[in-house]
Amino acid sequence: MRYILSLGGNLGDVEATMRSAIRRIAMLGIVPLESKVYESEPWGFEAKERFKNMTIELDTGLEPLALLDELQRIEREMGRDHKTIDGQYQSRNIDIDILLCDERVVDTERLTIPHKLMHLREFALAPTAEHWADWWHPILGKTVGELLAQLG
Repeated sequence: MRYILSLGGNLGDVEATMRSAIRRIAMLGIVPLESKVYESEPWGFEAKERFKNMTIELDTGLEPLALLDELQRIEREMGRDHKTIDGQYQSRNIDIDILLCDERVVDTERLTIPHKLMHLREFALAPTAEHWADWWHPILGKTVGELLAQLG
């Protein structure tokens, strides 16, 4: 299966942390493409540190929930504890999200693919559009490029 993953963070040496995360992710399959690193303001909360974000492609035999387990293990091993505290986003050294998986739709309590907020987040769409602008969002019926253009 082909996945599009978003990596980001705003604490510490984020680019070195993302490189380390990519090496770990590559142990789960093949990472044939990656975007450049983009900078953005925090989304959904305030922080003084800007975020760095990028997107990678992962080709793996792992099913979506198994991949989620592996990505969360990598985040924990790299020092990430919680995605939120009391429902609020927070600064972090690494965040790995599954944005897309081929044209599959997954909707479980633990995982939603396509990522339910990706179409609202320029920091996810801009790096994704770099190599995967023609990837189809199977729920919204638009490509990544079209979703990015919609944000203006």
